[in-house]
Amino acid sequence: MALDADVQELLDSLAATNAPAITASSVAEARALRDAAPKAPGPALAHVVDRTIPGPAGEIPVRVYCTTTPTDHGRALVVFFHGGGWVLSNIESHDHMARRIAAESDALVVSVEYRLAPEAPFPAPHDDCWAATRWLADNGVSWGGDPGRLVVCGDSAGGNLAAGVALRARAEGLDISLQALIYPCIDDRQEAYRSHRDNGVGYFLTAADMAWFWDCYVPPEHRDNPYAVPARAADLSDLAPALVLTAEYDPLRDEGEAYAQRLIDAGVPTTLTRYPGVVHGFATRWNLMARADDAHAELAAAIRAVC
Repeated sequence: MALDADVQELLDSLAATNAPAITASSVAEARALRDAAPKAPGPALAHVVDRTIPGPAGEIPVRVYCTTTPTDHGRALVVFFHGGGWVLSNIESHDHMARRIAAESDALVVSVEYRLAPEAPFPAPHDDCWAATRWLADNGVSWGGDPGRLVVCGDSAGGNLAAGVALRARAEGLDISLQALIYPCIDDRQEAYRSHRDNGVGYFLTAADMAWFWDCYVPPEHRDNPYAVPARAADLSDLAPALVLTAEYDPLRDEGEAYAQRLIDAGVPTTLTRYPGVVHGFATRWNLMARADDAHAELAAAIRAVC
């Protein structure tokens, strides 16, 4: 189907700005452009607290979100990893996203400030996300979460990190109730997927952007590691149940859908939803793309259903 009218309007406005491509920018310039971009408003919450979690290279900053001051231990515990190609963005850039997940799911959401590439390439971001998840599984009850209902969630590069954490959780015996992967980066082999050819130019995220992000994040010697590139995992059986959301006009669409199908074929309870008429990043732009509301409702329902 055609692009949604509100998506087309956004793409037209972005084209009119003539902003430099990520691949033509330095890391500092790309970060400054991303940080300056307007963000959707986030809902007010009664409990938003900055904390730290012990990590492999020092304390990991996190931000905790809840609709009320948590006084019981019955809330699902969502560990959220922000997108941004492992290079851009931070807790602040995705504050509105974490707020909305908490508001709609009534879960305790913990957004993780993992180290960024290229200064800290793989395995550093993955190790930070794993350390935060492992610590919350052991200690999240003290913050008002229920480690027995543990969810890992992320958008784009954050979806990659969530998938990698789910793979490591299986290997290390940590029970995860749900991996929620929002248009995730799953594979660095663009030639394997038609969506990289069909949607690689003109739809916000480009195939060239993704190649640049992968090169910043994963050194060649780690490209076969499934914690870095989840598509490299030979066996997906016994992983946490999955929710995979994709966007019709996203170069990452087909790799996310192929991973979801592999999960299904491996016997993992998996829901796959392709959102028509939208581009990569739509779920963080609900003020500009109306279809994002449906994605957030689906995500919230999946989190509330965790038991």
